[in-house]
Amino acid sequence: MESLTLKRTQTQVLVNSFVRSVYNWMAIGLALTGFIAYYVANSPSMIRLVFGNQLLFFGLIIGELALVFTISARIQRIQASTATMLFVLYAGLNGVTLSSIFVIFTRASIASTFFVCAATFTAASVYGTITKRDLTSMGSFMAMGLIGIIIASLVNLFVKSSGMQMIISYIGVIIFVGLTAYDTQKLRTMAVSQPAGLEAGVIRKGAILGALSLYLDFINLFLMLLRIVGNRE
Repeated sequence: MESLTLKRTQTQVLVNSFVRSVYNWMAIGLALTGFIAYYVANSPSMIRLVFGNQLLFFGLIIGELALVFTISARIQRIQASTATMLFVLYAGLNGVTLSSIFVIFTRASIASTFFVCAATFTAASVYGTITKRDLTSMGSFMAMGLIGIIIASLVNLFVKSSGMQMIISYIGVIIFVGLTAYDTQKLRTMAVSQPAGLEAGVIRKGAILGALSLYLDFINLFLMLLRIVGNRE
């Protein structure tokens, strides 16, 4: 009985350590993104360089997509240090492209939206952690919804309908709240299922992949909320 209790305690310690590592890397990514976005937004020369050159701007977007794909698809084949470097690079590039929000929206509304997003994200994460319900089916449904809003957003690039944009934003909030809960539960399941004695590099790669998922959930939830409640300059 004592050995079983000890084993459960050791497993819980390992799970907590893994989850803490995931959130630490996510926080590092968010902090780096925020710092670079603020720096670029306050540098007129950088603003002109990034947003005055469409080729460069869309090159950055393509680069970000390539980094996300590389981390997600090749995580098992790359070194832990490479995965970490790619994640940090992605967070940095995302900061450059997201600097536009400091030009479009007031600083006060960005700050208030960030705190609303943080509270919403935390609530969804807590739910994903404590719920006994299997969220796999909900995650699949939210993933289909995500594909839907991506297609709708692409269509709206040509239609340019503010009403459609607002509908996409409201639906997007629901989708990313759901995905946050699902990814959090998946994260804990992944932590529990890890066999004992795994190499530190393998654990790090899992933490980076988990951090990327939660980072994307947070950033997209923030952007959807900002489009709804943000005050424009």
